[in-house]
Order: sequence, then C-alpha cells, then structure tokens
Amino acid sequence: MLSNRKEIQVEWGDCDPAGIVYFPRFFEYFDACTNALFEKAGFRKAEMMKAYGLLGIPMVDTRAQFYAPASFGEIVTIESRIGEWGRSSFQVEHKLYKGEQLAAEGTEKRVWTVRDSLAKNGMRSEAIPAEVKDRFKK
Repeated sequence: MLSNRKEIQVEWGDCDPAGIVYFPRFFEYFDACTNALFEKAGFRKAEMMKAYGLLGIPMVDTRAQFYAPASFGEIVTIESRIGEWGRSSFQVEHKLYKGEQLAAEGTEKRVWTVRDSLAKNGMRSEAIPAEVKDRFKK
C-alpha cells in the first residue's frame, strides 16, 4: 500500500500560549498530508478536478488522539495512507511522530464529490474511479 511521509516544522503561529501545537492545527496538518499522499500517487488536485469533474473530497468525519505535545521549533513527521476504500468514500490514516515517538494519530473519512446542477446543494457523491484506487495499491 502506498504511504507518504511529510515533515512539518512547528511554527510559532501553530502554538497556543503554552507553546504547544493548538489542537485544530493538527487537522490542518492532516489535510495537507492527504493532499501530499494524492500527489505521491500522481494526482495533483487541479488535474484531478479537471480529469474527473471532481468538486472535491470533503471530510465527513474526522478524529484524533493525542499522546504527546508538539512544541514550537520541533520538526514532526506525519505518515499517511489510505486505510479503507468504499464505493464513494475512503478513510485516510495519519500517524504523527516526534522523532521515533508516536505523538498523535488521526483519521479522516472523505467523500468523492462531483458537481450536479440537479442536486439540491449542487453536488453529489460518485463512485471513486478504479484507476484512482489502483494507484494506491502500489
């Protein structure tokens, strides 16, 4: 299974007054890592949107567990992979490390979404193309 590792330097603006990463920033890190994972599979977001009529891959559920704080100036590494594929949704799993220490884990459930002018909100889910799933199996 394809996975990706991304290093992130914790910036001052990522932190709360105690100097540790404010928890919502982890979700921003995870979102950036999902994008990096798709890029590693050969899918740049703008190209995917054009090729598949994709509106986006919005999150419908997200969770995290925190084990150790990350602080200003540290470099953390996030390892991401697709944990599960559904028909039109998928789950991304993230593990955030400080050196060798697992500091946090997160999951995102996302939906493959296309534009649909007939839908009430202008969008709908659609089956994820097999070629997309296949690139992550390598």
